[in-house]
Amino acid sequence: MKAVHSLLSVNNLKTYFFTASGITKAADEVSFSLQAGETIGVVGESGSGKTVTALSILKLIPEPPGKIVGGEILFEGIDLLKAPNSSMRSIRGNKISMIFQEPMTSLNPVFTIGNQIAETISLHQGLKRKDALDKCIEMLKLVRIPSPEKRLYEYPYQLSGGMRQRAMIAMALSCNPKILIADEPTTALDVTIQAQIMDLMNKLKEELETAIVMITHNLSIVAEMSKEVVVMYSGKIVEKGPVDSIFYHPLHPYTKGLLETIPRIDREIQSGKQLPEIPGVIPNLYNLPRGCYFHPRCRYAEEICRQEEPELEVIADHHLCRCWLVH
Repeated sequence: MKAVHSLLSVNNLKTYFFTASGITKAADEVSFSLQAGETIGVVGESGSGKTVTALSILKLIPEPPGKIVGGEILFEGIDLLKAPNSSMRSIRGNKISMIFQEPMTSLNPVFTIGNQIAETISLHQGLKRKDALDKCIEMLKLVRIPSPEKRLYEYPYQLSGGMRQRAMIAMALSCNPKILIADEPTTALDVTIQAQIMDLMNKLKEELETAIVMITHNLSIVAEMSKEVVVMYSGKIVEKGPVDSIFYHPLHPYTKGLLETIPRIDREIQSGKQLPEIPGVIPNLYNLPRGCYFHPRCRYAEEICRQEEPELEVIADHHLCRCWLVH
């Protein structure tokens, strides 16, 4: 039987930041894989290491102060961490694209939407100006932007938040990438637009067979789109597994806390009660607690949790967890 190779395989990734205040392990021993046409959800609060992991895949970590100090990132069997800058330039935006947080700051305010998308197409596809603009109109139609011929000549400030996000998706997909990294693609959008963006990405995944790394703090989005879930906390993976296993049989107290914060119509809305919350805040990466990083916020913490850090271990079939209480 022929072995199935992952499209993307992140193995023991370590990305640290070296500053005057100390060393920050923003992504520490992060590992996951992604098959063609699949979606993996990477979830956690702000500061958990999600975006740093995504930027590491594309080798966009600012050096200094950041540095990828260990691990490997295999894309189609090639270790991107060993790839020269010339090779990475041909991969970024072409084979691996990224939708960055907050489209208003990601889009250049002094260039039209058409200029920005056409430049990406010309750079990676080698098309002439007219052909690139024609492809740009085609992509704007694909992401359901009305009157794309008109929007082509508009500036980012002239578009609504939802339209800007769709323009970012159009730019990211303009070269038919094999992997799309979506970093909080629905942040600051109202729930109606969020639903439209998610529906759009699902349809595009089916039509173009693009694999997606969905980075978010919204577990509802992950439930709808992902096949596998990676839960991160303070730079480390604390739980990983199939989406059904994570949602119906969560093991780590942090994952359980995240799931409890999802609004449910049969609970908070009907009863009028306030949404549950995880007490405390994510720790400062310059001053991480001893033992399990989550123990200061964990209602189940025992003495061993305060003294020793647990390993990420397989608990059930393809379900891994970093917690003393489930070992």
